[in-house]
Amino acid sequence: MRYRLISAFFAMTIFCAALCAQSAQIARQDALVLYHNGRYKESIEVCEEELRENPNRIDSYVVMCWSLVKNRQYAEAEERATQGLRISPYDLRLIEILGEAKYYLGKNSGAMEQFQRYVAGAPDSGARVGMAYYFMGEIFIRQARYQHADIALSSAVKKEPLMDSWWVRLGYAREMAENYREAAAAYDEALKLNSASVDAYRGRERVSAKLQ
Repeated sequence: MRYRLISAFFAMTIFCAALCAQSAQIARQDALVLYHNGRYKESIEVCEEELRENPNRIDSYVVMCWSLVKNRQYAEAEERATQGLRISPYDLRLIEILGEAKYYLGKNSGAMEQFQRYVAGAPDSGARVGMAYYFMGEIFIRQARYQHADIALSSAVKKEPLMDSWWVRLGYAREMAENYREAAAAYDEALKLNSASVDAYRGRERVSAKLQ
């Protein structure tokens, strides 16, 4: 009888442990689903709970930082990404999102360093490679390094050619570098994708005047 009770106890313990593991997995999935559904605050809360249970859970840091950036909590995203990188120094997801946080905080040099680390380590098919090149281009525009911006933004639109706003920024970088024919080509691409783009239309008019 005692043996049966002990066996039943161990069976119940294993069952409860399995349920807890399953619940943790559901929680992790929920945080990502909340993020994709634009419910960033709730996603952050789920990730915080996960990290209280396991402070080394890198996926929770990643989803939390994505949500913090989308929620415009850039200083918190920078802090959390830095914490996560202390645990996993080469996690490319955290490196890229740290670059974004620093970019929005106006920390151009720090942001550029992270984006360069990301594109150097990520495969060409990496989900955020185009985004990283785009941010690099924007930083170069901030620094009035327009030829460099042209190179970075050209790489961005090569990765994601359907982003009309990126083509506009490429056109602007080329316009500022006085490469007017190339600027016109970029503005034309933007207008093909979005004929209602005011920025692309005005940019095309400006460079057309320069080419006459």
